[in-house]
Amino acid sequence: MGNFDQNKINTIMKKIILFLAVVIFAACSDDTDPIIIDSTLPNGTLSVQSYGTFTDQNGAGSTGTATIGTDTQGTVFLAFNNAFRTALATGTVTVYLSTSDTFTPDPGNGNPNLLLVGPVRNAGENFFRIPSGTDLGKYSHVILWCGSVGIPFGNARLQ
Repeated sequence: MGNFDQNKINTIMKKIILFLAVVIFAACSDDTDPIIIDSTLPNGTLSVQSYGTFTDQNGAGSTGTATIGTDTQGTVFLAFNNAFRTALATGTVTVYLSTSDTFTPDPGNGNPNLLLVGPVRNAGENFFRIPSGTDLGKYSHVILWCGSVGIPFGNARLQ
C-alpha cells in the first residue's frame, strides 16, 4: 500500500508542476497590444555593425541571431535571422537593447540602461527600426522580455 501511495503522490506532483508551467507561460497572453514603434523594412542589405546569438532563458526555447546594421539609406535596424525562435505562443515578447544581459528597469531615471525596441510576434526574420541618434555603442545586449510574469526569455550579447 505504501508503494501505491508514493505513486499517487508522484502523479499528483507531476500534474501540479505541469499546471504551474502552463500558468506561468499563459500569463504573457494578458499583455495588452503594444504600440509598434516602426515596422518598416530596411532598404537593400544591412551593413552589419554588431551581432550576437541568443541564449535561452527560463526554458522559452530562444534561438537565432540578432544583428544591428545600417541599410542602404542609412537607417539603423535590429534584425533577427530566419532561425529566430522563442516562446511566442504565450503572447507578446518585448525586445530591448540593454547595457547588460540583465533586464534592470529604472523608470524613475528614464530607464538609462534600456531602450525599448518593440514587440516581436513572429518566429523567423524580424526587423526593428532603431531611432536615429541612438548611441548604439552604449548597448551590449538584446533582451527578450515577458513583462506579465517578469522573466527574460533570452538575450544576445552584441559583438
